[in-house]
Amino acid sequence: MTAPKGALPHPLPGAVGLSHLSAYDWEAADGVCGGSPHLHLVCNEAYVVTGGRGAVQTLGSDGYRDIPLQPGSVAWFTPGTVHRMVQGGDLRITVLMQNSGLPEAGDAVFTFPPEVLADPERYAAAATLPPGTGPRTEAAARRRRDLAVEGYLVLREALVAGDDRPYRDFQRAAARLIRAEVPAWRELWRAAALATAATSTPCRARPCRTTPAEPAGPGTGSGPP
Repeated sequence: MTAPKGALPHPLPGAVGLSHLSAYDWEAADGVCGGSPHLHLVCNEAYVVTGGRGAVQTLGSDGYRDIPLQPGSVAWFTPGTVHRMVQGGDLRITVLMQNSGLPEAGDAVFTFPPEVLADPERYAAAATLPPGTGPRTEAAARRRRDLAVEGYLVLREALVAGDDRPYRDFQRAAARLIRAEVPAWRELWRAAALATAATSTPCRARPCRTTPAEPAGPGTGSGPP
């Protein structure tokens, strides 16, 4: 079957969220300018680079990776992969996120230190930004980024040294943190992602993973589109 002129031969499945972003240009404790390291527990995510240059740092079952990004690059993250976008100069990204609605409902977990992850109220206070824009919101975003980098650097150092225990401990702590939200996630998925996918032709809906009990070593990938 030939696709109509201008149409995608393999359209995106239903309920894929699209957004545009650029990495922070604030310098972190390790001298790198960039975003807040985090993982997604049940959603896949992809970065499509539309401008500028930079990198994405990942922590996964294959250890630590630093993947250069330039226009046309694509980086793909499976659930459980910690990723950190690094600003190299006017880096601009289009983000494709699986299961639209779940990331906003708490699927993304920042790499805060263990004592913060162990306390849901403390985690929520550190992760939540004030509404709107302006100096107050920017200051809160910078504090959140710095706290996530603090925890991330410990995980990265251990992985580089061949010790994956802190990384595994972080995955388990992240799963415990959001476990109570899983029933609500299932309902959100049925009402949003599943309903949208069911009406997407020729795509067929498939159940997503909504029980992040013990994340199994995810991997990462990158390459041309």
